[in-house]
Amino acid sequence: MKSLKLLGRTRRLRDTHDEERAEKGILSLLLASDSQRPWSIAELERERGEHLGTVDAVASLHAAGLIHRCGEFVFATRAAVRMDDLSL
Repeated sequence: MKSLKLLGRTRRLRDTHDEERAEKGILSLLLASDSQRPWSIAELERERGEHLGTVDAVASLHAAGLIHRCGEFVFATRAAVRMDDLSL
């Protein structure tokens, strides 16, 4: 029974790490100075090669107030851009 709990905990940690990596990757695409523009969800999916993880990461970033959504397009908020300028 303990091994099942440990396996579940390991899976959750891996999932959390994957989610954070997806969010960081998308936010860095949106903040890149050479591509700071609205991106479509489809473009982000093609760039990342993954649908579900991209959609989940976009939803999480939007809920955190780090990106704006306008239909199928997303772009970094002023707060996210400022945070990036400060190199936090």
